[in-house]
Amino acid sequence: MKSFPLAAALLPLALAACGDGAGAGNGQSAAPVAAVPAPAGSNWADTVAKTAEGFRMGNPEAPVKLVEYGARTCPTCGAFGREAMEPLKRYVATGKVSYEFRDYLVHGPQDLAAALLGTCGDLATWFPVLEQMYGNQDAYLGKLQAAAAQPGFEAKLNNASPAATMTMLADAMGLVDFMKQRGVPEAKARACLADRTRTDALVKVTSDAQSANKVTGTPTFFINDEAVANVLSWSQLEPELKRRGV
Repeated sequence: MKSFPLAAALLPLALAACGDGAGAGNGQSAAPVAAVPAPAGSNWADTVAKTAEGFRMGNPEAPVKLVEYGARTCPTCGAFGREAMEPLKRYVATGKVSYEFRDYLVHGPQDLAAALLGTCGDLATWFPVLEQMYGNQDAYLGKLQAAAAQPGFEAKLNNASPAATMTMLADAMGLVDFMKQRGVPEAKARACLADRTRTDALVKVTSDAQSANKVTGTPTFFINDEAVANVLSWSQLEPELKRRGV
């Protein structure tokens, strides 16, 4: 398993890589696209699937495919998630737009611990848990800051095994209890934190994003495989969706 420099990752939380909005230039507006009705008895905003790199909400054949590389302990990502999720779901419900979230471990182990728990439930609760994590972000980051200020905490992390590190960070943030309140038994949550296969898969998503897609920070957005520059908020992203005809 690839390891992270724990001391560098813990403090400060707001690293330069969180919220740098890197991306390519934006092009011209596209022609309007038509709505795509969901199958009878379903709603595109409730249609969730696991992808090779993350989780997707919406029509898998949507003409406008939005991908976000986000981090669960990135304050800029948290602000976007709290602002954007409801209006974004309205776009997804039209069938014109799909939204895929890919965990990008911008703050190393603390993002990994949060991502391991955030991906521990079932498909029906995956996006609600992400949304609720962002809604509670200030609380769990505050707990992490308080724990990190305690003498010896950082040394214990640096001397712990990878699985123990994930457990210590998750407990410090209160995220095991957070997941228990959302229907994930404690034993399952702790098993997810120790799952080497899932850990390696999440680390690979970040590594591949850096090497193949030149992602350097969070949040970073792609629309139809094109990186979108200087977008950190819903007020900046929505015009990019409209410019693509939705």
